[in-house]
Amino acid sequence: MLPARRMTRMFFGAHVSTAGGIHRAIERAVDIGADAVQVFTQSPRMWRAGTHRPEDVERWHELRAEHAIQGAVSHAIYLINIASDDPELHDKSTAALSASMDAAELLALDAVIFHPGSRKQGQLDDACLDRMARAIHTVLERSESSWLLLENSAGQGGTIGRDLDELAAVIHRVGDHPRLGVCLDTCHWYVSGVDVTDRSVLDHQLSYLDEAIGLHRLRALHINDAKTPLGSNRDRHENIGDGEMGAQLATFLQHPLLQHLGAYLEVPGSGDGPDADQLARVRSLHTGP
Repeated sequence: MLPARRMTRMFFGAHVSTAGGIHRAIERAVDIGADAVQVFTQSPRMWRAGTHRPEDVERWHELRAEHAIQGAVSHAIYLINIASDDPELHDKSTAALSASMDAAELLALDAVIFHPGSRKQGQLDDACLDRMARAIHTVLERSESSWLLLENSAGQGGTIGRDLDELAAVIHRVGDHPRLGVCLDTCHWYVSGVDVTDRSVLDHQLSYLDEAIGLHRLRALHINDAKTPLGSNRDRHENIGDGEMGAQLATFLQHPLLQHLGAYLEVPGSGDGPDADQLARVRSLHTGP
């Protein structure tokens, strides 16, 4: 049975650029009408840790307070694979994720969201889980308040997190750390075979999430339409309303158990990422007719 309805209201953010200084991300989010912001705190395709000028960090905090930004998260770099059995790659991945957490503490972010990684083949075995657990423990020791969130995968290749059981296995191996949670991506969930536009399917999945992981660990949402069909296992984000889910994405957005969460868009927009039109569309679907 699903828990009782939560009465707070979903708020909407966007992944925006930090070009010109980390504080510029808040300015860009405000310009498009976002209530929350997601950023990369370093280049997403480079191992080198990012640096932020003290004056930019101070301005970030000032702007976040001034504009009452409801949520702020970062997305770790795409190169990370803490499941790897290659010692060099595993160590570099742990260091990169640790750098993301250091930046999260500096910026007082709610969470760092990351892709758990991939295994070469077969099941998520004990050795792989142990490697992941060691890395996650190392990262969380650097933080006093920011959460670390595993993002579900689209299910392509050997990626980890293709279903709730795999996410649960990682969380349990870390000893159910109090600041280890989950970010659900609507595109990834849909193309991995979960029809988030079907209320009965969504009810079942959220009930199982509560049983296997705990709904209190669901801390953020990525809201993206999908370019490819249900169960295709292809990670291709589409603009809100223009993809396979279309207007039926409202089923997910209106679910009562998700209303306390920040929902972050990672859509292409007109080519430069989420924009005011995309935020208007998602809010319209959330509000309903």
